[in-house]
Amino acid sequence: MSTDLAATTGTWEIDPTHSAIGFVARHAMVAKVRGGFSEFTGAMTLDGADPAKSSAQLTIVASSFSSNDDERDAHVKSADFLDVEQFPTLTFNSTAVTAKGDDEFIVTGDLTIHGVTKPVDVKFELLGTSQDPWGNTRIGFEGKAEISRKEFGLVWNVALETGGVLVGDTVKLEMDVEAVKK
Repeated sequence: MSTDLAATTGTWEIDPTHSAIGFVARHAMVAKVRGGFSEFTGAMTLDGADPAKSSAQLTIVASSFSSNDDERDAHVKSADFLDVEQFPTLTFNSTAVTAKGDDEFIVTGDLTIHGVTKPVDVKFELLGTSQDPWGNTRIGFEGKAEISRKEFGLVWNVALETGGVLVGDTVKLEMDVEAVKK
């Protein structure tokens, strides 16, 4: 495996069977709920010599949301949250890439959820590149970001008798991305 930035140059297509797009949100002020999306596509054009010239885009199928609880999943897909009927996709389109060392990058982009677009910084760590047994070159990244769900119009909540709310505002996004060079 290599982390040589020159080896990253090129166009890459996200391999959804070896990638994960997930989230963590607070429930009832005391627990974390984890989930993710199983259907997404994306691509990156990377410039190892000048990472600022790199770009990335991602499209997520909103109805592919799952937290391993059918009742909660149906509620999150409803008009109270994602409203997958009216807003079938979530998208991210990069606007800037900033290198923060040899293997860390801040990818700034426009994230669209529930029809609302906001700028978001995603911190990515380059895990390296490798050649698979079939001759494909692969690259791996881990990414993290935090968003306010209220800023995207996801405001449904219930007050708790003990204080606080049922669903926390901060949502942590977690991405494990493997992509194949085209």
